[in-house]
Amino acid sequence: MIITILTLFPKIFESPLQESIIKKAVEKGLVNFDVVNIRDFANDVHKTCDDAPYGGGPGMVMKIEPIYKAMEYINANKTRPKYILLTPQGRLLDEKTVLRLARNPHIALVCGRYEGIDERILSFVDEEISIGDYILSGGEIPALVLIDAIVRHIPGALGNEASASNDSLKEGLLEYPQYTRPPLFLDMEVPAVLLSGHHEEIRKWRRKESIKKTIFKRPDLMEKFLPTEEDRKFIKEVMEDIPG
Repeated sequence: MIITILTLFPKIFESPLQESIIKKAVEKGLVNFDVVNIRDFANDVHKTCDDAPYGGGPGMVMKIEPIYKAMEYINANKTRPKYILLTPQGRLLDEKTVLRLARNPHIALVCGRYEGIDERILSFVDEEISIGDYILSGGEIPALVLIDAIVRHIPGALGNEASASNDSLKEGLLEYPQYTRPPLFLDMEVPAVLLSGHHEEIRKWRRKESIKKTIFKRPDLMEKFLPTEEDRKFIKEVMEDIPG
């Protein structure tokens, strides 16, 4: 998979793309990153990529010409990628979107800055994505969030392939509680079932706890969850245990 990044601040990506799972995926040849500096495509000697907004108002707006030229360069040197604009006005990122994007052989992430990008950029991108309803300095951090989420789903990227399939939100539920050594810490014990060695009982406990955690922490997710008969039994038990 190829992930191209269009940004005014390429150094933001230097360290994150050379650490942990992403680094291992690069070393295995599973993903290749191409960070394109939008300033390299500016028209003037000062590499100006922003200007005052038409109609007045605070701040500056990213110019469309350098971004468009960067896109032309990318399209001419590789197969045209799926262009994604990281913006607060995009659809909210979720696991379903991540899985869909992970199936693309080449995506390009366009990172905005300042007060935003000239609206005409929408004629050249394929999709707009937001990572949440809050304001950041630019699209670089959202791009890194999306990259991290996508790389986890590239076959072979994780040391344990079961990790991605067991992640929270994979099927609409939060992940069950996790524990490791020591079994007793400050009078807090690991649930006895996890130490029992009884795999079926452990599976049932984890499933029920996953449902319980979702009901209490993210009840909105339950609206889309499709429970099995066993799940319905666990949901009933959880609800019956709620005081009052």
